[in-house]
Amino acid sequence: MTHALLDGLRAWTLQRVSALYLLVFGIVLTLRMAAAPPGNHAAWVALWGEPPMAAGALLAFASVCLHAWVGARDVILDYVRPAGARPIALGLVAAVLLLTGLRLAGALLAIAT
Repeated sequence: MTHALLDGLRAWTLQRVSALYLLVFGIVLTLRMAAAPPGNHAAWVALWGEPPMAAGALLAFASVCLHAWVGARDVILDYVRPAGARPIALGLVAAVLLLTGLRLAGALLAIAT
């Protein structure tokens, strides 16, 4: 077995774990919204300002990014030719996911404080 940073089995496992977390968070979020639906902007800010919801949302977005990274990585490695273009494509995907994640973390931090 290879010791690559993200070999096939490890990537498959990460994608399944991230999907499972998203399923659980989606159920929790749905139940929370059904129990006390936020009716205005202040209620939405209060909802996402709660530490468990902010942490859950941040973990959910990290799961989305991880899930997207594994999928994009597989597509790029399988279909992007020539091989020299692969690092550029992977770098662009990584940059977009990282910058989007940092933006979300900043927004959640601004709401929580």
